[in-house]
Amino acid sequence: MSNPLSVETTFFTVLGYPMSYIEFFGTVFYLLSVWLIARRNVLTWPVGIVSVLLYMALFYQIRLYSDALEQVYYIGASLYGWWHWSRSEPATRTVSDVGFSSLPMAAVWLAVTVFLSIGLGTVMSRVHEWIPRVFPEAASYPFADALTTVMSVVALWLMARKHVESWIYWIVVDVIGIRLYFVKDVKFISLLYLILLALAISGLVNWMKASRC
Repeated sequence: MSNPLSVETTFFTVLGYPMSYIEFFGTVFYLLSVWLIARRNVLTWPVGIVSVLLYMALFYQIRLYSDALEQVYYIGASLYGWWHWSRSEPATRTVSDVGFSSLPMAAVWLAVTVFLSIGLGTVMSRVHEWIPRVFPEAASYPFADALTTVMSVVALWLMARKHVESWIYWIVVDVIGIRLYFVKDVKFISLLYLILLALAISGLVNWMKASRC
């Protein structure tokens, strides 16, 4: 029996592209979680955790190691976001009190993003030499992968804390991801990131309006 968690196991074929189970269902749950978070709905967190687990398996198999490790953080941050949003809005599924970070704090997060991206990219470009049993082949696009990983980490934390600028981070991640996943031949995820870009722009507009209420 074929392993449904293998990226090589085809669920169906669309326009000649073999769609794996984990790519399809990970994408469906991820899109749903982004749609929910753009509407500030607390259910985004449990739905997102399902997509995180599926994508963790997928990214490891296609050697995007930074993305795979990123999913571990996503689980923790999603559990925190679920708790934080539920605690602050006990009577409704829709959170309020969103807003921007102060300018000094925004500058700190930008500096953290730059330095961590360089550091992670450097590590991931050599990790196959240090731990060949775990990472048997060289990472693909280690610095671009590291940048999107770090920006996603920062964005998810800012989002859990209800900061509007988290959407700006997601927009940059989506633009890079569209190209990265296309060249890695997971074209359905590349298409997903195009849709996510539209949702991120919508989310930014939605949260900016809410921040003025």
